[in-house]
Formats: sequence, structure tokens, C-alpha cells
Amino acid sequence: MKWRMTLFGLSLPLAAGALAMMIAGGAVAQDKTVTVVLSEEPDIVDPCESSRSNIGRIVKQNITETLTEIDPKDGSITPRLATAWEQVDELTWRFTLREGVKFHDGSDFNAENAVIAINRTLNPNQDCEVRLKFFGNIKLMPAAVDTYTLEVKTETPQPILPTLMGTMTITGPKTQEAKGTQNPVGTGPYKFVSWTPGQEVVLERFDGYWGDKPEAEGARYIWRNESAVRAAMVATGEADIAPNIALQDATDPKMDFSYFNSETSRLRIDLTRAPLDDIRVRQALNYAIDREAMRGTIFSKDVVPSTNLVVPSISGHNPDLKVWPYDPAKAKELLAAAKADGVPVDNEITILGRLGIYPNATEAMEATHAMLQEAGFNVKLQMVEVNQWVDIFTRPYAEDRGPVLQQAQHDNNSGDAVFTVFFKYGCEGPQSTICDKEIDRLIAEASAATGDKRRELWQALFRRLHEDIVPDVMMFHMVGYTRINPRLDFTPSLSTNSELQISQIKFN
Repeated sequence: MKWRMTLFGLSLPLAAGALAMMIAGGAVAQDKTVTVVLSEEPDIVDPCESSRSNIGRIVKQNITETLTEIDPKDGSITPRLATAWEQVDELTWRFTLREGVKFHDGSDFNAENAVIAINRTLNPNQDCEVRLKFFGNIKLMPAAVDTYTLEVKTETPQPILPTLMGTMTITGPKTQEAKGTQNPVGTGPYKFVSWTPGQEVVLERFDGYWGDKPEAEGARYIWRNESAVRAAMVATGEADIAPNIALQDATDPKMDFSYFNSETSRLRIDLTRAPLDDIRVRQALNYAIDREAMRGTIFSKDVVPSTNLVVPSISGHNPDLKVWPYDPAKAKELLAAAKADGVPVDNEITILGRLGIYPNATEAMEATHAMLQEAGFNVKLQMVEVNQWVDIFTRPYAEDRGPVLQQAQHDNNSGDAVFTVFFKYGCEGPQSTICDKEIDRLIAEASAATGDKRRELWQALFRRLHEDIVPDVMMFHMVGYTRINPRLDFTPSLSTNSELQISQIKFN
């Protein structure tokens, strides 16, 4: 059957009484404090988790800064806490650090304290996502050459190390060594004031900031699961920004902005569990999904069906790969062939979704569940909060787990596929469920290469994943919708999905 998607009731106007209930008890966004309403509460405020969007929007470049900064417009590298850098030899880079910078607790920013911060992030005894995602297969050896010169040596050539340093948040030297600080200290334009679980996170402007004084005096982060509620809060002035709202709530062209947000959505397949360990079953999963039926209904009409886990603007994206067509008959044929060979295709498969991972996340998984059932899969749907989802998505995996398809999306706005491939697909990748020697070889060779050779190796890797391994049900390169109160002068960009720099906001 051809699927027709609708979202019954989601686009209906909110009744006055319901709207009153939504905004009751909240403070109206006022004066020069920016109120941001997020889709989910952060489970931690540690800067070493800032690669996760719900943490990064609060912490990255607001509280803690990076040595370099990646320009979302073109992926170029610009100075931040480092003002210059040079490659000394194949394994060594030197960074000239900005002078006269203070941490929020009064400590000096210098090469010695930068080493402390880097080593904290790289501590192998803690599951810091910045380390796992960007430095999981790289060994760094930072050292202070003098007060404002930082030297970083690596075991293998890292020609894009300055780009990688755009992900390394620098925390104060007194920050506890173990992950889990609830009082993050950095050098950024805003300092952490408080996190009241279940209510809000509060930042205030840091008067000792080395850079230009931002207009916003502070920021307040609150959270509401429902997209319609977030949109209504901005419309009524209770909040200033809702970074991600659903397409059915983006109804006001004066307040709503759409943009490619660098996310790619997928279902991660656990290849280690039957029947998902059979490639025919994984192919059948892809044939069973009617992606076109979801465009313009559950997802924006502007999303792009995907074949790579990086968007087309990222170096290494392979444009020659073909999107899986919707062919439920082919899916049934593949399942039958696998069953005839003894594959336990009737095993129950869990679709594990994450509440609020993107707008209409639950509706997307409900549609997926129905499509897979129609194709003959024995599937059940379970939607969970972010804490439980993260525990299941990242190693170590539970030994007694059954077959799982896990709803996910991946953000890479950093210019190169290196920020994706080891983390998601390497044999030792922290969020990988595959181990393929050829993939690991391509990761090693591409990581050390430059220019066209580097891009071609990444493209070969994505071809092998898509055609020979099939580790995902690939969905879409996503489009984001952000609602902004007219009192602000701010335009979202590719990076808004993972960071929201309050210092860039002006007031009308």
C-alpha cells in the first residue's frame, strides 16, 4: 500500500484556555535577558558533553570556548582562544594563545591551564562525548612551550587538527577532573549561575570577558516537550527563542525561520543481534520505509532523503549513492529468503525512539512501526527520555539486549567526515554496532590524508557502508524551524542546531 501521512489535530489552533495553561506560572521574557525554550531538559551541564545539542546550546561558546571556531557558513577555521597556529612537523602543531584572558573564577587562561582542560576532556576513564566523538581514535599529547604557546603532538598525522580544536571546550583549571560538574567554568561571555532541575538553567554576562561586551545581560533556559507549547511561548513573549519547532507550528513568517540544520536522521541497526545480523533483513528494513509519504507531513517537505550520515556540504559526502526506494514487495521477498535459510526473522525487534529528539519524533516512529509491520516485521515501539536513550546508544552495550532499531540523528557541521565515521562506524567506535576491517582501514588512511585523496577515501567508505554493510535505515537530511520573538535581531544558521551563541543576539 502507498502510505498517506497526516498529523491529526497537531495543526489545530490552540484554544484560549489551553494556551493560558501553557504559559501559566512562567516569567515573561523581559529586558536584556534572553529566554530560550528547549525541547528537552539537559541531563548534565558538563562542557565535555557539549557536542550533544541539548548541552551545546547552553554551554558551547557561551560558558566555555574553544581554541578555534568553525564558521558554519563555509567550514573555515577562525581564531577564538587561539590566535594563530602552525604545523611544526607531521605530528606536531603549535597554537599561539590569546593573552589577557580570564576564567570566570579569576584563573588565568594560559598554555598550562589549556593543557589541564584538554587532558580532562581526553581522560579515558570517563565517557566524555567530545572525546568519544572527535578524539576517540586519536592520541593527543598537549604541552606548554611557554606561557602562551601550546604544542600538541599526535601519534599519527592529523592534518586537520586546528579544525578538531574547534570542538575542544576549555574549562577552568579548578574544574573537577571527573565528568559531571554542575558548575561549569570557562572563559566565555557568560558565566554559569544555576541549574534548577525540572525548572531552568541561568547564565549571566561575564564582565571580565576578553571580547566585545554582548548586548544580552544573561540567558535563561527552560524546556517544554510539546512543539506547539514552545511556539506559543515565543508568540506570547514568555520566551524569546524556540530553537526547534515542528513544521505544523511554523506558521508565522514574521517569527519562523527554516534552515538546513546539519542533522541527518536514521534508525541505527544493531548488527550484532539476530535477525538484524543478516544483510537481507537490513535491506528489507530500508525497502519497507515510504520516505516520500513522510515528507511534507511528519517532516518538512524540504527534507532530503539521505544515503550518507553527513550532509552534502561536508567533505567526504558521496553524491553518487542512491536512496533506497519504497518497495514492500521486495522487503517481503528478502524476509522470506532469509527465513528459508533459517534466519529467525520472526524475532521481535524493538524500535527504540527518543522523545523530543526532533519535532514529531513520536509520530515518525509510529509511522515507521506501521510500515515495518505492513512489510512483515515483528516490531514493537518504545519511546524513552534522553537519559535512558543515551545509556542504550553508547558503549558499553548490555549483553542481554535483543534486536533494536534506535531512532537517532547525527549533527556534523564541522566540514569533514572525520567527525562522524569513527564515532559511528569504527570497530572501537563508541556508538558503533559494526566491525569491518575495510572500514577501519579507510578511516585510518583518510584521517591522515589531505585534499582530493581524503575526500575520495571518505566517499569510498560511505559507499561500502551504504551498499555492502547497510548499518542504518537512512532517513533524511533535516530541516530545522526556529521561532524568534520580534524583539530580537537574530537569524538562525547551520550551527543553531548544536550551539546558540547568546553574544550574537541583538535587540530591536
